[in-house]
Amino acid sequence: MNSPTLLLVDNGSTRPAATLSLRRIARNLSERIGQTVYPVSLQHADRVSADQLDGKGASTLTLFLREQLAEGQREFVVLPLFFGRSRALTSFIPEQAAELAQSFGDFRLIQADVLSPLPGGDPRLAEILADNVKKCTGQSAVPPDHVIVVDHGSPIPEVTAVREAAAATLKKRLPASVRLTEAVMERRSGASYDFNGQLLQQALAAAAAAGHRHVVLAMMFISPGSHAGPGGDIGTICAKAMAFHPGLEVCVSSLVGEHPMLIDILQDRLAAAIA
Repeated sequence: MNSPTLLLVDNGSTRPAATLSLRRIARNLSERIGQTVYPVSLQHADRVSADQLDGKGASTLTLFLREQLAEGQREFVVLPLFFGRSRALTSFIPEQAAELAQSFGDFRLIQADVLSPLPGGDPRLAEILADNVKKCTGQSAVPPDHVIVVDHGSPIPEVTAVREAAAATLKKRLPASVRLTEAVMERRSGASYDFNGQLLQQALAAAAAAGHRHVVLAMMFISPGSHAGPGGDIGTICAKAMAFHPGLEVCVSSLVGEHPMLIDILQDRLAAAIA
């Protein structure tokens, strides 16, 4: 493959902090490999004013590819900033590529593997979570008695399995006395989606009911958005839980995208894709 254009792709968010995080990760990866990696969102991010993004509007996949194809580029590598193979990767990207091929002719688009491929996942994801839990522990005079691994939630069992694999590996890194459970921020109703697990509100209530008072949320989120980070509803949910359950303390960990080991994982995924 001759000089493919490299794209680091996330789902996209209307929160400026999400795009700024994507840009930071792409910049760090670019510096690591000595080649430009373009930060591109699948959707949504183009609704954010450029004034909120250091004067430069966000790039979205279809428009970015269209512009590149118009300039004659025909080889691309998409590096997904996704934990598992969501429909964004299995459906949306292939559909957009097929539509563009109708206008521009055939081109080559390689999709690198996700951050934590199944089966088993990538143990480095659990290592990142463990490091972030440890940082939370260092902020408190009392060690945690309960860790909750929380992610966005997905209607796809294979994506949930990525969280389960990371949680199982994380459990081995925690003291035996620490209980570990999992939670999601969003899930569909009905028994057929019970594989998603509990909503965070329910998981915090269950932890408090079990007598646990020092809870750490191991945040399986890459970037800030509507749930994670400043202004996200996770902070609101935790504040309400602590107000409703006197004595309950909840420490929210750092995000995966803030950990330097993420760049190691991305570099490996890219190397495998272009080998």
